[in-house]
Amino acid sequence: MTTIDVDGMSCTGCEDNVTDALGDLPGVESASADHEAGTATVEGDVDVDAVVAAIEDAGYEASA
Repeated sequence: MTTIDVDGMSCTGCEDNVTDALGDLPGVESASADHEAGTATVEGDVDVDAVVAAIEDAGYEASA
């Protein structure tokens, strides 16, 4: 499991945006986001840099 810090999520709609962006990555078995905790979690064989890039492409700031 990989957990990424995400800044800029303020609601469940933001969680959906991040989860959808991560779900499109190859190797992702499951993905979730929590705007209250400011994190996104990915399970599967994924590249952390690709996860961060996908979150940033969705309009949020991310760091591993």
